[in-house]
Parts: sequence; structure tokens; C-alpha cells
Amino acid sequence: MSALPTNYLTPSGREEAWRFTPLKRIAGLHDPATNVADRISIALSGSVRPGFTIEKVKSADLPAKSSTDDAVIQRVRATGAEVTHLKIAKEAVVAEPIVLTRTAGNTSEFSRTVITAAPHSKATVIVENSGNATIGEEIEIRIEAGAQLTFITLQEWSPETIHLGRHHAIVGRDATFNSITVTIGGSLVRLLPTVEYSDQGGSAELLGLYFATDGQHLEHRVHVDHGIPNAKSRVTYKGVLAGDQARTVWIGDVLSAEMRREPIPTNSIRISCSPMGREQILSPTSKLKLEKS
Repeated sequence: MSALPTNYLTPSGREEAWRFTPLKRIAGLHDPATNVADRISIALSGSVRPGFTIEKVKSADLPAKSSTDDAVIQRVRATGAEVTHLKIAKEAVVAEPIVLTRTAGNTSEFSRTVITAAPHSKATVIVENSGNATIGEEIEIRIEAGAQLTFITLQEWSPETIHLGRHHAIVGRDATFNSITVTIGGSLVRLLPTVEYSDQGGSAELLGLYFATDGQHLEHRVHVDHGIPNAKSRVTYKGVLAGDQARTVWIGDVLSAEMRREPIPTNSIRISCSPMGREQILSPTSKLKLEKS
């Protein structure tokens, strides 16, 4: 897919993708008129072990493989000079989780990371987010043929944090992607856990848990693109609201090849998908929005 951004219009809040997000609370991360620092805030916890490498490379040497119309992610791509690249070696089995942590800065920042699971590798990657930050980020996860990757992201931010991110997986032939997203911290967190398939036989399972308390806005917009036949996915997100003016949004979208009107014969399309979102409200002043399609 082309990685060139195609829409630099600043969101106004009337767009479908932004109508539930309070734009006044996202510190101008969506607005080209707002200056945002380009820095790499993610780093390996501990030392490099056999089976994987991690390095900083020029963005031009590792362009995004996926397309996006998200205004924040377009800014991340346009401004970032470097990208963090974590690569699990071909056929490597990394027994212990690879843990990445963030060092929050004093200014707003954009950050981009690429995780590559080479063919027939197996690993677990954990991203731990904590502290006080204002950040727009993209993590692109490339699961190549026969690889198995578990990706866990923990949002344990301080109460002032603003975090807008896209975690996009590209699942290769007979590859397996398991994602676990846990969001309990931050003032406003808006995440886009998304999946596409680059070949047949891929499998993806996306699990999520979030807990919103006083004044928090936690938003998860899940999208699975089944543009390739013979692939399967399962999405299960559960959330709890407890506190004054707590607000959560969960959107679950599945797009099939037929919906895209692509020239794939109907009798070759085999899609197994099951999106599910559940929420429990523990406070009468909490608000939720739950949609799936």
C-alpha cells in the first residue's frame, strides 16, 4: 500500500473519525500550526539478547508500509527524522519478553517505531508507557511469513498525559499476531489498534481492557482490513467507567474484500471475524460510546 499522506486538512471535530474526540484537549497534536518536537522517547529496558536487534535509523531508510488518513499520524511521519527499529531475527525464538519503555519529555513530541518479526520467528514485545507526556506516536508491526508475535501495550500514564497513537499490524502469510492493549492512565488517550493482511493464512487476535475514572477520556478505534482471503481475526475489548465525567469510546470496524469491491472471486473469500466490545458503568456521571460494524 502507498505510504504517502493524502490529507493534511486539520480536523474540526465534525469528521466521523474525530466526532467523539474533544479536540481542545489534545494540545494541538492534530494541527500543523502547533510546533511539536521530534524525539525518540522509546528505548529498550535491559540489554540486547540473542535473537533480536534494536537501532535508530533514518526515516527515509525505513518508510511506512501502510497508508493512513489520520492527521496526527501524518504529522508523525512528516516530521520524524529517525525511527526506532526493533527486529526479531529469522527463525529466532525469544523466550523472555522484549520490554520497551518511554522516557517522557517536557514538551509535546512525535515518535515512530517499527517492529519487524522476521519469517518463522516467535517473540513477545511489551511497551510500557508511564509518566507525564504529550505524545503522538506510530508503531508499525510487520509480522512476516510464519512468524508469531504477541504485542502488549500498557498505558499507565500520569493524570495529565495526552497520548494519541496508532498501532498498526501487517500480518503476512500464515503469520499470527496477538495484541493486548491495557489503558488505565492519562487525561486523554486515543489509540488506533489496526490490522491488515499482506497474504493468506494470517491470524490476528486483539484484546483490550480500559478503566476510566474522573475526567478521563479513553478512546480505542479498532479496524481490521480483510482485503486478503483466507484470514481470520477476533477482537474483544472490555471497559469500566467509574468517576465524575469519565468518558470512553470504543469503535470496532471490519472491512472485507467485498466491501472494498476488489477483484477477488467471491468463492475464494473466507473470513472469520468476531468483534466484541463490552462496558460497565459504575458512576451516573460517566459517559460511553460503543459502536461496531
